[in-house]
Amino acid sequence: MEFITANFAPIMFVGLIIFLLLGFPVAFSLGACGLFFAFVGVELGVFTSSVLAWLPQRLIGILANDTLLAVPFFTLMGLILERSGMAEDLLDTVGQVFGPLRGGLALAVIFVGALLAATTGVVAASVISMGLISLPIMLRYGYDRRMASGVIAASGTLAQIIPPSLVLIIMADQIGRSVGDMYKGAFVPAFMLVGCYVLYIVILAIFRPASVPALPPEARVYREPDGRSGYLSLAVLMVISFAVAIVLARHMADVHTWWQGEKVSSVPTDEKIVVAACGGALVAFVIAMLNKLTGLSLLSRLAERVTFVLIPPLLLIFLVLGTIFLGIATPTEGGAMGAVGALVMAMMRGRLNMHLLRQALATTTRLGSFVMFILIGATMFSLVFQAADGPIWVEHLLSNLPGGQVGFLILVNVLIFFLAFFLDYFELSFIVVPLLAPVAHKLGIDLIWFGVLLAVNMQTSFMHPPFGFALFFLRSVAPDKPYVDRVTKQVMQPVTTMQIYKGAIPFVLIQLFMVGMLIAFPGIVTGSVDKAQTYDLEKVGDQMRDALQPPSGDGYGADEQQPPAVPGSGGTTTAPSGAAPAPAAPDSGAAPEADDPMKAMQDALKQGGQQQQAPARPGQ
Repeated sequence: MEFITANFAPIMFVGLIIFLLLGFPVAFSLGACGLFFAFVGVELGVFTSSVLAWLPQRLIGILANDTLLAVPFFTLMGLILERSGMAEDLLDTVGQVFGPLRGGLALAVIFVGALLAATTGVVAASVISMGLISLPIMLRYGYDRRMASGVIAASGTLAQIIPPSLVLIIMADQIGRSVGDMYKGAFVPAFMLVGCYVLYIVILAIFRPASVPALPPEARVYREPDGRSGYLSLAVLMVISFAVAIVLARHMADVHTWWQGEKVSSVPTDEKIVVAACGGALVAFVIAMLNKLTGLSLLSRLAERVTFVLIPPLLLIFLVLGTIFLGIATPTEGGAMGAVGALVMAMMRGRLNMHLLRQALATTTRLGSFVMFILIGATMFSLVFQAADGPIWVEHLLSNLPGGQVGFLILVNVLIFFLAFFLDYFELSFIVVPLLAPVAHKLGIDLIWFGVLLAVNMQTSFMHPPFGFALFFLRSVAPDKPYVDRVTKQVMQPVTTMQIYKGAIPFVLIQLFMVGMLIAFPGIVTGSVDKAQTYDLEKVGDQMRDALQPPSGDGYGADEQQPPAVPGSGGTTTAPSGAAPAPAAPDSGAAPEADDPMKAMQDALKQGGQQQQAPARPGQ
């Protein structure tokens, strides 16, 4: 019994692993393990029975957590957009734009995957949509089956890291940081990952062109009546849109000055990017709309199609992420606006009906219940684990690793990588992250950086052969037996499970390369996040005392009794020994005006504030 009492926390952790390996649902495994060890711990005297009295308060705190409301809002937004046919239109249009290039269809899948990630945020919806629409086309025109399977599965997993990602919302809640800061920190790494995918396809197009052929001329449907492709018109429209965005960005301060009626000298960079992008996209949409209504034929069919298909989801992305980045809306409010915007877009496209709405609401309810049950189970487990000093055991286990921060990060990421073979990102976020975040904070690691790093690593959980969920989703829609292509009327061979697994391996390696880049260069994450402010309290206190001194030069009001003169001083009034001298009067002899104490405190806080120094990074 003494051994069990002395090692209660590690035994409890091993017990949880056994519960999970037995195949019980994760939420119930967490709750049952927590309650079982709570009763055992009380009987052995490891902690008192009052620990269980804290549980209702913890559960009420979960139900009152406004941040978690963003999960069902963003889920509903994504499901409505996916079921309204947006993915099909995007893949068809972007495929036509990039089709003439070698690897163009694969590039289209990557870019559409990024757009779907920023709108739907649901991996299953993205992978299944692109698998149903793109895979038959890629197989029809001779794409390598392994490469086609891998690029579809990998592009679908971008929903894990591109804001508004559900995993970033959960991660922010677990590490105690702002969702907006997590989104800002993940923005650059997410698009670097997209760039790595694109680079891989470009390399294949150069060295293995037979595996990524171009779309044949007969498959390019958006041509002009005279046979022209229409790319010149599209290029001119893009130049106009970018020019408007650049002009807006450079004169954003002038726009603010005109709008507010007072001089504005500078505007934050993220606001410039969001507003300028919105302005450029809106100008392109207005030009396309005028061209359609007036029939002037200013734009080609391709340019008009690209504008009407791409601009609405882009504007929705700017509406949601822009208001969050600018601090206008919280992530929960941004998610609510996104859900309303998705409903409006589906209604304008004539795709909104009660069947679609019922399906989207039912799926959102199931996912929200899934998240809440796991969170309740994880709370029960963590409550007992903390009462048994489990965090102290984890801290001692991980804080003394060789290599300091780098050693800790390498071990943690290896651990997450292997756990992701068996656990979903929700489960990893609720079970593992709360144990690791306090140790990372004690080691001086920025928690935003740490959270984004783990999110990129958890993205591989969808790509691990043989347990990756994205691979299962693709397997469910990929042809598993020979079929006749509806366009070419040729018999097409099926896609095997082993081809899907082999196609995923290069993209898993790309994701691990991105993890290494984030460990080596933390500024990729932290450079996009607003610096926190801290204050020198001693300096603030000194300034507050100075500001609250009496206004008269002698330090006393007219009605107050003057202290007696010190003998031998020639009648001059002096302060008692050890007292602070009164402040000297201004040279003009005029008494200064009395300050408002609250204003003085605010001014002191402003003057005493200084930028927080970033914690030490590996290699610095």
